[in-house]
Amino acid sequence: MDVQTELEGDRIARFRQLQNQLRDRWQTIDEFDPGDHDILVVPSLSLDRRELLKIEGVHHYEERNLYSLIRLRNPRTRLIYVTSQPLHPTIVEYYLQLLPGIPFSHARDRLLLFSTYDASPKPLTEKILERPRLIERIRHVLRRDKSYMICFNSTASERDLSVQLDIPLLALNPELLEWGTKSGSRQIFGECNIPHPLGSLSVWTVKDLAIATAELLAKDSNLKRIAIKLNEGFSGKGNAILEVKSLYKIAPEQRVDTICDRFETMNFQAEGETWANFSSRIPELGAIVESYIEGKDKRSPSVQGRILPNGEVEILSTHDQILGGSDQQIFLG
Repeated sequence: MDVQTELEGDRIARFRQLQNQLRDRWQTIDEFDPGDHDILVVPSLSLDRRELLKIEGVHHYEERNLYSLIRLRNPRTRLIYVTSQPLHPTIVEYYLQLLPGIPFSHARDRLLLFSTYDASPKPLTEKILERPRLIERIRHVLRRDKSYMICFNSTASERDLSVQLDIPLLALNPELLEWGTKSGSRQIFGECNIPHPLGSLSVWTVKDLAIATAELLAKDSNLKRIAIKLNEGFSGKGNAILEVKSLYKIAPEQRVDTICDRFETMNFQAEGETWANFSSRIPELGAIVESYIEGKDKRSPSVQGRILPNGEVEILSTHDQILGGSDQQIFLG
């Protein structure tokens, strides 16, 4: 075993030990953490950078976790919030004025703000990991035996930051990330007999993507369109729509080659996307094919839930998503 692999194994082992401490430090959100806690908020979008750049206004997304400031309603809680660029004082003031019965000055004294002063598109957690002095400053203010960390999404970077700060992370273990991808979700739906569109699991080459598309055509002779999705795309910007009605006229043994040529004609959902760029992402992110659900009146249900440190599953909200774009694939709100 080389040194790098051994260090990685040590980090994973330590992370699991820290996660076991969550049950003692965490209370349900309804109780607003009545104990004496420090909560570190790292609102990093630790996602593929090239896909992130497709999202308009993505640099504002770090502010989405500002709802966490409601935790300052508990007069014994401290919140440490880290951002890429400093938050404007009026934004902080707006959120703190929403706290019922808590003087602004009292809440502000328990809010510690840190910034990397780095506006690059790199995920915030990576920026923090590149700054040992910033990590040391954060570590210095944390009461580590009373702290835990929350984030926008959990990856190996958030795990490594959790270990470096020696505090548990209130998020999933990054080893489970595969189940949150489009392919992983399709596999779960299949194993649980949950109805979902016909399609494939992850493929990693253009040729295999064409083969999966041809196999889907063989399973359903009534398809008009097929959705091609990057496995880790989001907000619909990693999707493309392929018209397939004419492909049924092609002999089955010739379909794969024809489909490879037709990929260039797809309707890409991200503005300015090209087949050259899209196809270059397939070996990096993987892709799936999926039947496009036709119909004028469609719904896109969304459910928000979480698995608590004590093992309970809690449903937070349900709603229909608003989708737009030429093929009703783009998340609008």
